Amino acid sequence: MLPDASGQNEPGSTSLGALLGTCPLPLSDYQEIVLAHGSGGKLSHQLIQKMVLPQFRNDFLEPLHDGAVLPFSNARVAFSTDSYVVSPIFFPGGDIGKLAIHGTVNDLAMCGARPLYLSAAFILEEGTPMQDFWRVTQSMREAAASAGVIVVTGDTKVVDRGKADKIFINTSGIGIVPEGVRIHPARAQPGDKIIVSGPIAAHGMAIMSVREGLEFETEIASDTAPLNGLVEAIFAASEDIHVLRDPTRGGITSSLTEIAQTAQMGMLLAEDRIPITEQVQGACEILGLDPLYVANEGKLLAIVSDGDAARILDAMRSHPLGRDAAIIGEVTADHPGFVLMKTRVGGTRVVDMLSGEQLPRIC
Repeated sequence: MLPDASGQNEPGSTSLGALLGTCPLPLSDYQEIVLAHGSGGKLSHQLIQKMVLPQFRNDFLEPLHDGAVLPFSNARVAFSTDSYVVSPIFFPGGDIGKLAIHGTVNDLAMCGARPLYLSAAFILEEGTPMQDFWRVTQSMREAAASAGVIVVTGDTKVVDRGKADKIFINTSGIGIVPEGVRIHPARAQPGDKIIVSGPIAAHGMAIMSVREGLEFETEIASDTAPLNGLVEAIFAASEDIHVLRDPTRGGITSSLTEIAQTAQMGMLLAEDRIPITEQVQGACEILGLDPLYVANEGKLLAIVSDGDAARILDAMRSHPLGRDAAIIGEVTADHPGFVLMKTRVGGTRVVDMLSGEQLPRIC
């Protein structure tokens, strides 16, 4: 049983204060950048809030969404940028090039935009095999064609041997937001349903299985994919989508916590409804990782009104990238800013942003 808005609880229930306990927050004052600052969790959030946002604060940046929606003449344009430093650069189901195209396409789609044009900038380490770079650019061409976008500009730099790790890529993109689309994390409302488009944690575990030399009966492959087609299917079912987010670094719980904090709403998830494959679950158990915090690159979270949820879920399941979509929870007015989860054994626990770095260099 969750606490009510007054903080009181029914007999036998657990208070939010008890769930939060007295566990100290991670040290926030660092003299140097650490890997966890790139985790997508608490330290990433603190780095942006303390170092970046004060320098550039404006109305377009303030939502800290996957991209910014900007007014241009009679249209709204979504603009997004991202950098990719994944190691290894080739992994089951994809590579750094495909990841870079898909990542920016997906960030634009999470703004409700139709992605159109991308840039691509490469930082290459001296000594990188030319064949590897060729494979990456070919993969990017194929990924762009599949997503229906065009790479129209870019840049290439080369650094000394040992000053990078083969290939780093930055991609930026722009797209058009259709009239009537209003995606914003603050639009999450009590009673809204939370939908995930399919099994979680595949990308992060595909990377780790290669790094750790793990072998399974069925290979774990990254879920990297362009989500703009799936988003179009969602909007065909209902134009009134409140929030979209692709849960990359930090996994689904870090993404949902960010939304809960922006909207000042609570969220309640049901553990037994969250889809995950046996292979990924097993790999997480072997490595001692919580799949809720593992990165995804071809999944989305949709927060929609209760009245539209069944129709949107059907539309998602009719699309190849959403056939295993599931409603995993709901938005609540209780415990604003926090995400709680009903466990399989009947308890309730807080699922917060990732504090440290579970999986470095996964995107």
